[in-house]
Amino acid sequence: MIRLQFPDVMPVAVPDSIPTPREEISMLRSLPFDELLNRFVSSMVSFAINLLIAAIVFYVGRLIINKLYRLLSGVFIKRKLDHSLTTFVLSLVRIVLYFILIVTVIGILGIETSSFLALFASAGVAIGMALSGTLQNFAGGVLILLLKPYKIGDYIEAQGYAGTVSEIQIFHTIICTGDNKSIIIPNGGLSTGSVNNWSREDYRRIEWTVSISYGDSINAAREKILEIFASDPRIVTKFIEDDRKHRAEELASTTPAEDAEPEKPRGFFARLFGRRKLRPVVAPLPSEKAIIAVPVDRSPRVFVGELAASSVDLKCRAWVQTADYWSVFFDINERIYNELPEAGISFPFPQLDVHNIPNN
Repeated sequence: MIRLQFPDVMPVAVPDSIPTPREEISMLRSLPFDELLNRFVSSMVSFAINLLIAAIVFYVGRLIINKLYRLLSGVFIKRKLDHSLTTFVLSLVRIVLYFILIVTVIGILGIETSSFLALFASAGVAIGMALSGTLQNFAGGVLILLLKPYKIGDYIEAQGYAGTVSEIQIFHTIICTGDNKSIIIPNGGLSTGSVNNWSREDYRRIEWTVSISYGDSINAAREKILEIFASDPRIVTKFIEDDRKHRAEELASTTPAEDAEPEKPRGFFARLFGRRKLRPVVAPLPSEKAIIAVPVDRSPRVFVGELAASSVDLKCRAWVQTADYWSVFFDINERIYNELPEAGISFPFPQLDVHNIPNN
């Protein structure tokens, strides 16, 4: 039978209780002056060393935070992120990093950080309960900046207001109406409600209602309106893709070409560590099963919309670029009014037939 022998361990004296401040003061009074001075000097030296380390950590941490801030800012600028989203993310990153740095410095100084964090958490809960609506707007602002249902310069309609977005802030969005009124809308409702973004698509359809008299030729009115549409170069002739390509070619022909600078020879280290230029990749031929997007016919159309009490209402539809929507709408209205009577088409007025019944 094997016996296990353990080495003798000296018992460790465990204090029955933690001394109170009064007991500590009485113990310090009972100590000799030399020992008390030695303890004080050692405590001051330890505190000075911790203070020096904390100062070094603080300045080095602040330098690292500034470097990260500039690095992220450069990355966001190169990626061409939205200005509002860039400002928000950079501010949030800086606040979080500084909070971590301050907690680290407090821990180096010997201050208990658990109680500090618990106090901060309880204060955060209290502030969150008091500012529940504001936090909802804050969360809505974060969602808007990330998902981008609209951006600065878009014409939107939401919460009973319509206007151009001038600012997107963390808690609210500012839109400018057509008569130059600034409307401040909380982001909470914008993130959860419906938003009509008129500027999201680059092409839109315009619709006119043209009323002609009974007895006038519908074909003659249709031909004249289509002739007006065909004479306006801002209206899409058939396909939006062809119109977009044509406008891009016109823009390229009118824009003066800048003189291309000769490419500088790259050194050894630039070729070794620099970015290589990507070669153009030739797209593979589509297979028979590939889905090919078929262009949709967007030709101007005129058809009978309604046989009203005093008129025949023609619906006229045409596609234009979003930027030309209102100018084309008002110009075509004026041309229809001026040119349709020249084709023998009259505009009716409300009519009422009165029958006089003689008394017997």
